[in-house]
Amino acid sequence: MNYLFGLKLDPPLKEVLYGTEYISPGSLNVVMNMNRPMHFSLFYPFSSIYYPELFLLHWYLLLDTEQISIILLKDRKTAFRASMLFCFNPASIFYSSIYTESLYSLFSLGGIYHLLSGGNTIAVLLFALSGFTRSNGVLNAGYICFQAMHQACDAIFQKKRIGLAAMTLIDGALRSVCIFIPFIAFQAYGYHNICRGIISDEMRPWCKARVPFLGVGFLKYFQLKQLPNFLLASPILSLALCSVAYYVKLRPEIVFSLGFRVSSTEKNLAAILSGVNGRLNNAQVSGKISYEVLEENPNLRQRKKMRKEKTLRSCLDPVPSDGKVVPAKSDYASISVLPFVLHLAFMSATAFFVMHVQVATGFLSSSPPLYWFSSYLMAYRSRCAYFIWAYSAAYILLGSLLFSNFYPFT
Repeated sequence: MNYLFGLKLDPPLKEVLYGTEYISPGSLNVVMNMNRPMHFSLFYPFSSIYYPELFLLHWYLLLDTEQISIILLKDRKTAFRASMLFCFNPASIFYSSIYTESLYSLFSLGGIYHLLSGGNTIAVLLFALSGFTRSNGVLNAGYICFQAMHQACDAIFQKKRIGLAAMTLIDGALRSVCIFIPFIAFQAYGYHNICRGIISDEMRPWCKARVPFLGVGFLKYFQLKQLPNFLLASPILSLALCSVAYYVKLRPEIVFSLGFRVSSTEKNLAAILSGVNGRLNNAQVSGKISYEVLEENPNLRQRKKMRKEKTLRSCLDPVPSDGKVVPAKSDYASISVLPFVLHLAFMSATAFFVMHVQVATGFLSSSPPLYWFSSYLMAYRSRCAYFIWAYSAAYILLGSLLFSNFYPFT
């Protein structure tokens, strides 16, 4: 289990949590409770050292979620609602305990923010760290590949520069490799520690397997005895299905063409495709004019401000696409959201058909489209919105009771 999801806890803390050397099994529940903010703890002075770090971590997560939502949805109210939903998501128990979920979300969302802002190098570094923290972090390489494919296509068909397209694809491939390297290195480290230097008779069975991973596989979890686990995961999987289906219903031509059939006008406005010099930076990132120059020429400052406002307004205007008008105010339908929807669809299908399905609640909890879709439901004050809040509150309470007492809740 130490190497299952990625980053391993430091040895002393790991031993305390699992009770293998330092404490007796009878006192294990008491020690576990000291690391659960939802529980009263006799060891509060010791456990309180984690609260400042958790607070800062959650604060950065909130900022990343809101900024990403503002960039893509172009609606501050919707972005705020999505951020609040993320703060009180059904997997909150994993974000409130000593677990890798918060750190993984920080690296993933931080990488997405820098990718949208044009900081590709920082984005790759954060995505690589997310893969080092949890194994599903390597899927963030898909964002890099999506951006590279579209930029290469643009270089071939619009700019007529095949050399530029080749360089773009090579650059995307190298960045993707950099994201995979920490994950592969960690798996090799785990295999070396557990499986190397051990007599064959004493070797664990999965050390001899071609793919040493806990016996999961396509439809292997479809058993009658696993029905409670499917019921436990059904709310988050249903919400993910609705999020994906809603996007497909809005823009089927974008989904089935992977965004290649979108108009050049809309593609130029897409934050994830704009690159370092895209319009996103013009609208949201301050210019490179120094403070001294602006002080000397106040008219230049005024022109710069007007240019920013004009660019931002143009980003909020309706965007024509194949003869249709797509209102940017509901930018859940834009091409910028497509890679996140594809990412969510792949992860949901994997959780349902391949993995231990009960992990879906935590596995999907850091996927932005869940909160964007829920935020739009809340804007219309539908019954679904009340169901989402009730579902989140119930799972926060249920998870706090079950997870901290070693009952199945993932």
